[in-house]
Amino acid sequence: MLDFETTGLSPDMGDRITEVAALRIVDGKIVERYVSLVNCGVRIPSFITGLTGISQAMVNAAPRVSVVVPQLLDFIGSDALSAHNASFDLRFLLAESRMQGLSPAHQGLICSLKLSRRVFPGMASYKLAALASALRIRFNSAAHRAEADAEVSAQLLLHIGNHLGSHYGLRKIDPLWLESVNRQVAAKVPDFLKKRRIALQP
Repeated sequence: MLDFETTGLSPDMGDRITEVAALRIVDGKIVERYVSLVNCGVRIPSFITGLTGISQAMVNAAPRVSVVVPQLLDFIGSDALSAHNASFDLRFLLAESRMQGLSPAHQGLICSLKLSRRVFPGMASYKLAALASALRIRFNSAAHRAEADAEVSAQLLLHIGNHLGSHYGLRKIDPLWLESVNRQVAAKVPDFLKKRRIALQP
C-alpha cells in the first residue's frame, strides 16, 4: 500500500512529493514498511503545511529524493501495488522515478477507492476519511500524513478482503484478481463475484 504527500495535485504542473509511506501486506497483516519525508528541493506551499503539518524545515532536513526514490522502488520490488485513488500516487511514482532515470517494477495496480465503490455501493462518500468512519477503521495518527493514510488504506483493503470472504466465500484473494474487480463496471460486480465463487467451488 502506497501513499504520497505532495506539494500539489499534478507532477505535470511541477508538483513534487514531500513524504512517502509504503506498507507491505502479507497474509492479511502489515509486515514491513518504508516511510520517509522527502527533500525535493522545492518550496512547500503554506496551504500544504496547513493541511499536512509538513513544514519547509522538515523537508529541508529530510533525505534527498535521489536517495528516497531508489530505496522506495527497491522496497516495492515486483509486488502488486495498491493505493487509495491509485492513479494519483502512480502519476507521482512514475514522474519521480523518471527524474531519477528509474522505472518501477511493480506487478499490477489496485485502487482501494475503486474497489470500495464496487464492493460497498451506495456509500455517502468514498474519500478515505469518510470510508474509515463508516467502516469503523481508526486513524492511529493525523490524517494527511503518508503513514497514517497508508495504514488506513491498508486496513480498508483488508476489510474489503474480509467482506469478500464472508459474503462470497472467497477466502484466498489474489492481488491481481482484485485488479480485475477494479476493471468491472460497478453494476456487474455482484455477478462477477458470484461467478468467481462458483468457479472456486470443488
